[in-house]
Amino acid sequence: MTLTYSEEVADARRDNRPIVALESTIITHGMPYPQNLETARTVEQVVRDNGAVPATIAISGGEIHVGLNDAALDQLARTPDAMKLSRADLAVALANGKTGATTVAATMICAARAGIDVFATGGIGGVHRGAEASFDISADLRELSKTAVTVVCAGAKAILDLPKTLEVLETLGVPVIGYGTDVLPAFWSRTSELAIPLRMDHAAEIAAAHKMRASLGLEGGQLVTNPIPQEAEIPSDYLNPIIEQAVSEAEAQSISAKKVTPFLLARIVELTAGRSLISNIALVKNNARLGAEIARALQTDA
Repeated sequence: MTLTYSEEVADARRDNRPIVALESTIITHGMPYPQNLETARTVEQVVRDNGAVPATIAISGGEIHVGLNDAALDQLARTPDAMKLSRADLAVALANGKTGATTVAATMICAARAGIDVFATGGIGGVHRGAEASFDISADLRELSKTAVTVVCAGAKAILDLPKTLEVLETLGVPVIGYGTDVLPAFWSRTSELAIPLRMDHAAEIAAAHKMRASLGLEGGQLVTNPIPQEAEIPSDYLNPIIEQAVSEAEAQSISAKKVTPFLLARIVELTAGRSLISNIALVKNNARLGAEIARALQTDA
């Protein structure tokens, strides 16, 4: 296995500057072209503007690419048939020289191999609605219990069963931290009816907890849930019927496994006339900003 670093990331590693990992499925499976490319570039710049170096992670040519230059980012954005990679198929894609985009779980694995402690994303996967029958639970949850990376998100995606997702995270011993909030953010919405287990109001607190976990020898990372900016929020009472419709359509079309989330997100974009896409971009940028602050705090206290 080869880790290949972009020039920007290689320079940051040499100079011991803070780095924030970014996933690539949001590019290949989360948004249409050209919004995916524009968003990827914008999110990377948010990380830079907040004092850290972005490392978008993807797989190609049998190598883990940690950081993509602009040409590679553009090429990935135009590759709709890229594999959607998680823990189960990451090694196969590498062994066979496939092109793949990394989910939360795969990005955590690659970031940890590259020595990157902080990863900013949109929303994590979790327990899907109806999982008591389908057993559809994202590998992201178990990865959070295994791999020591602090993940910044806007909560689990609202298309999921949030109470069950929170319960599984508790069972797996994953610290779920609300950044400046006492309730679990619900991706496009700032709040839910679920109390957050832990609250922290400063990046330095989150960085200190990350280091304490390492000193205690605890497996796994931290999940930091960062509410979407208020001006970009979509109220849950407006969104819930739309989510229900999209879920029903997925069931009617027998869409399952890795195809579920991309279908639901795309359908919700259509049903909200693009509003959910605008909110998605805003929350990813917000998480990139906080991720950079945490990465800086980890370097400051090093």
